[in-house]
Amino acid sequence: MPYPSAPEQPERRRLLASLAAVSAVACLPQAARAGAQREETLSDDVTSVMRHSVNNVNPPRLVFENPYNAPRWLNDMSLRLARFVPDPLERRRLLINIQYETTRAGLDTQLILGLIEVESAFRQYAISSVGAKGLMQVMPFWTRVLGNGDADALFRMRINIRYGCVILRHYLDLENGNLFMALGRYNGSRGQSAYPDAVFAAWKRWRFQPSDVASPHHLFPSTDRSSAASPLD
Repeated sequence: MPYPSAPEQPERRRLLASLAAVSAVACLPQAARAGAQREETLSDDVTSVMRHSVNNVNPPRLVFENPYNAPRWLNDMSLRLARFVPDPLERRRLLINIQYETTRAGLDTQLILGLIEVESAFRQYAISSVGAKGLMQVMPFWTRVLGNGDADALFRMRINIRYGCVILRHYLDLENGNLFMALGRYNGSRGQSAYPDAVFAAWKRWRFQPSDVASPHHLFPSTDRSSAASPLD
């Protein structure tokens, strides 16, 4: 029984071209699950405020009303984030940027951790099927509206987080604080429940209970036996 003949040269070339195309796609950043923020006309005042927020750069730092919670939060979140970001120094840098930018925008930090998990699974170079980029899956048109038009800058960690927080803050203001509707706007699915529900579910996984302890010294019983019982009792 004769063996099948090799493909003719034109067919072989087409086959090799197809394989090359598949390999090229495999090398692209992993696609992210995201909708798309929709470009809308903004008033000059709103544009000015958002542009100022995006471009007003200060060194990131942890901002906690009770400073004792800063290392507790950082250690706790770093452990949870390890399955997404293996490198401990990268986790630390990412978490400090997220906490600083969310606090600056008046957003719940744990909510944004959940949102990033849903949007990109913490992949800095994620690209969605509609072109949203980076950790918070920001649509490139925002760089033209609020920045210098450099869409590739959205792959930079801090810039992406800052844009994402400023945009969500804007949507929250538009929706009079209605988080469900604001998240829908962020995803380009306003009024639908799938995306907000996914973010809310992820938000629960990132919950953090801050301590009301004023100082680390209060964690330990006093060595003075005449003192009252330890606060841990």
